[in-house]
Amino acid sequence: MDQFLNGRTAVVTGGTRGIGRAIAEALLDAGAAVAVCGRNPQGVETAVTEMAARSKSKVIGKAADVSEQADVAKFFQFVDEQVAGPDILVNNAGVGVFKTVAELTADEWRRTISTNLSGVFYCCREALPRMRNRHNPYIVNISSLAGKNAFSGGAAYNASKFGLNGFSEALMLDYRYDGIRVSNVMPGSVATGFGSGSQAEWKIVPSDIAEVVLMMLRMPARTMLSAVEIRPSKPRK
Repeated sequence: MDQFLNGRTAVVTGGTRGIGRAIAEALLDAGAAVAVCGRNPQGVETAVTEMAARSKSKVIGKAADVSEQADVAKFFQFVDEQVAGPDILVNNAGVGVFKTVAELTADEWRRTISTNLSGVFYCCREALPRMRNRHNPYIVNISSLAGKNAFSGGAAYNASKFGLNGFSEALMLDYRYDGIRVSNVMPGSVATGFGSGSQAEWKIVPSDIAEVVLMMLRMPARTMLSAVEIRPSKPRK
């Protein structure tokens, strides 16, 4: 693969598995140094070991819960100590609880909003000051088509992703004249461990999302793909 990201540093939240893992591996293959986080310390250690074995680029990781502001601050301090940057931030960490409103607990609601929306805010607040003097900085938020299309049982998840879509657009408008590009990626059904029937053959695979992220990063600095919707070509009828 063309190592067009050689010399740049990327942070990928939720980068130990699924979409985040695929994005982290694609960034490594493109020459970037990559820092990942996840909530499970053993999962982070295993992912870093496996990715380091397949790539010549530097990969580091630290356990962090993005819903906790203190964890996010410590994670970015760790990145400062280990690698330069970041030039690229991919906000991918997310959770899903799928219940009707009456069935949702207050803790499930808070956890979903705190991870999927507040976590992105915390990461962006840490990354933005660090990005101002970096080369062609870029923030990519992994949202969902559930941020445009509500569904029964999706109240918490829909609310978090509708909010993330609005946050991403406002973030783009805040920083476009500072040279920091912001893109919002909205996948449909992806074959991960997320949800029922998650491995169905008709679904998008995580590496497809990674290809879209690389495409965004390859665009000339004068151009920005502000939002991309991604759907399975032939979804279940």
